[in-house]
Amino acid sequence: MSHNAPETFVRHIGIDYSGAKTADAGLPGLRIYQTKSLSTAQEILPPLNTRRKYWSRRGVFEWLANQLTAGSPVIIGIDHGFSFPLAYFERHSLPLDWPGFLVDFHAHWPTDAPDITVDAIRKGLVGRGAQRGGQALWRRLCEQRTRAKSVFHFDVPGSVAKSTHAGLPWLLKLRQQFPEQLHFWPFDGWQIPAGKSAISEIYPSLWSADYPRGTRTPDQHDAFVTATWLSEVDQTGQLTRYLTPDLAPDVLAAARVEGWILGVL
Repeated sequence: MSHNAPETFVRHIGIDYSGAKTADAGLPGLRIYQTKSLSTAQEILPPLNTRRKYWSRRGVFEWLANQLTAGSPVIIGIDHGFSFPLAYFERHSLPLDWPGFLVDFHAHWPTDAPDITVDAIRKGLVGRGAQRGGQALWRRLCEQRTRAKSVFHFDVPGSVAKSTHAGLPWLLKLRQQFPEQLHFWPFDGWQIPAGKSAISEIYPSLWSADYPRGTRTPDQHDAFVTATWLSEVDQTGQLTRYLTPDLAPDVLAAARVEGWILGVL
């Protein structure tokens, strides 16, 4: 299966994330859209048997796990940070190793545990967040290029800090559950092996103005735009170009630790 061929992935999933409340709370800001076989992206709602109007973070993880168990390759774009700036690794004397970072972060910020909020850890009520903090001025190279906010810039409009701190433990869970099937881009390499599913960080603001919003909420639109863009660049064979951005060697090396935003060339 060549990555230059149309439709490398059977489905394209866009997730607009939210770090509000607890892992089990239904959140209006948490949305999933999906395209399959060239169709327009459709919203995926929580299963009827959950009697939920909105997804919880745990519900999204369980749904993704089901999609990945299905076998045929999917690509997933999520709009929260997948890693932290190099300054964080330096400050906390951590090896430049992304899988190890996820484990270490989870030990200090167990935001996937029941009844725990990001703010409770920030306030020191639970966890060991104070031992693994960062500064709002620290930005990854991909954030500098897109003018995106820092993963440590809390309590401001458009902040991804809370969703990042809430989302990282679920990336660890997916990695542990699907060590062979799921390629974490670019940490596992810039090229996605044929037949594998992939998951990447995206920044919907790069393209949201290109698609009319219609009646969608901003959160719905971000998820819609992500799924739609992934589908379009996959169909047209442009995905390869985005998966292998033309970056300087030092930037490429940093991005294997800090991560990169798919779509930033």
